[in-house]
Amino acid sequence: MKIVTAAQMQSLDRRTIEEAGVPGTTLMERAGTGVVACLEQQLGSLRGKTVAILCGKGNNGGDGFVVGRLLHKQRAKVRILALAPLTELSRDAAAMYRQLVRAAGKTAIKPFASANQARSILHDSDVIVDALLGTGLSSEVTGRYGDAIDSINQARRLTVAVDLPSGIHADTGVVLGRAVKADLTVTFGLPKLGLFQNHGIDHAGRVEIVDIGIPPAYVDAIDSRISVITAPFVRSVLPSRRLSNHKGTFGHAGIIAGSVGKTGAAAMCAKAALRVGAGLVTVAIPTSMNAVLEAKLLEAMTMPMPDTKAHTFARAACDRLKAFITARTAVAIGPGLSTHPETVELTQALIKQLDRPAVLDADALNALAGRATLLTECTIPPILTPHPGEMARLETDATVQSVNADRIGTATRFARERGVYLVLKGARTVIARPDGLVAICPTGNPGMATAGTGDVLTGMMAGLLAQGLTSWDAACAATYLHGLAGDLAAEVNGQAGMIAGDVIEQIPHALNTLGST
Repeated sequence: MKIVTAAQMQSLDRRTIEEAGVPGTTLMERAGTGVVACLEQQLGSLRGKTVAILCGKGNNGGDGFVVGRLLHKQRAKVRILALAPLTELSRDAAAMYRQLVRAAGKTAIKPFASANQARSILHDSDVIVDALLGTGLSSEVTGRYGDAIDSINQARRLTVAVDLPSGIHADTGVVLGRAVKADLTVTFGLPKLGLFQNHGIDHAGRVEIVDIGIPPAYVDAIDSRISVITAPFVRSVLPSRRLSNHKGTFGHAGIIAGSVGKTGAAAMCAKAALRVGAGLVTVAIPTSMNAVLEAKLLEAMTMPMPDTKAHTFARAACDRLKAFITARTAVAIGPGLSTHPETVELTQALIKQLDRPAVLDADALNALAGRATLLTECTIPPILTPHPGEMARLETDATVQSVNADRIGTATRFARERGVYLVLKGARTVIARPDGLVAICPTGNPGMATAGTGDVLTGMMAGLLAQGLTSWDAACAATYLHGLAGDLAAEVNGQAGMIAGDVIEQIPHALNTLGST
């Protein structure tokens, strides 16, 4: 699904109204209906619940008036704070204001008078709906709108943002002075870029997308090279399983990983590859670490390789590892390899000769620091999976701060310049491909910020590559499923107590959930 800027969404709205002949009030009605449906999905029946709705003077406020009318019809206790009088409302918002008054009476709407008044009303509410400011915001929020936003955040009630949290820039995701901290954002037509960048990620909460009837031809005409990964897309690229299939059907993933103290990385990577459906998995491991790894793995095979005195891969393993790679459908290189000089040299030699689908992670990325030109020698473009620190080491003159300040731009530039698929991990992971297309993953949570989850992602990608997915499809599908498994693990264990093994255990459930959606 395409992600759009504010200008692109405004163009889509305008074409729908002017060319398709859909009244703006009809779009508003559909938007408000979508918000109510999302509220019902989260809370069940809204009858008897007290809902405070703060409405601005633009079309965002008009959506809020629709929500108020529909909730009143469902016997919710609706309290509406209007930041502007009827005479200042946009034409369509004014029409929805009048419809609300006809349905619920003038007493349902109170003019915003002060922060104290707002705090009193919001404190006694079960749910707050933010319909203050929409995608057109470009300057810092001050005055009564600022007071209203502060009151919403101080109330600490379940907060639903209409289209975009008020105060968030629709394109950059930065906070314009102050912004609503929503638990749920219901956005309309197509997702806005600011919901997936910078502070927008934290302020949006869960994002739900509501179809308001924008003609598909108009969406197709929008020149957006950024998309959000969706469940239907992931479902469409996963291999089907027939009764006649056998383990060879689903590929043989090879994993080159591990060193003293880091066999866990190799084990988690292998388990994740199996859990995502790979038929066979073999881990190449330094000989001195083989017994340790075998004790951790039951279903995966191991292949001992020549090692150094420091219990890492030795230069002497090069030819055997090349043969190992040749015999596998896809490979992953990097988890727990170490930065031993001899191992780094070996890793660089292997990367130069990669001739099959591959994932490079962790210490394989460290081996490329200052040597990223080696990637151009790969016969098949590999997938790289850096976190911001590793990304900063891969890019000349980059820092963690500069990477995080422009995650989409950083990933896009590197993928294009080096001809690779790049998965820049973090909140709302960014996946970029050599031709400049970018996808953003909507799944995942802060509980996944724990040791080993990156090894799990690498294993999942290798497992999907082994099953025949293209590099792009494998990168997108694995990232989405990895985040979904993390979300399921958080539901079971809570975010603070999650470990990478919890994510692995939830991979089958993520696949089942995807199949049932």
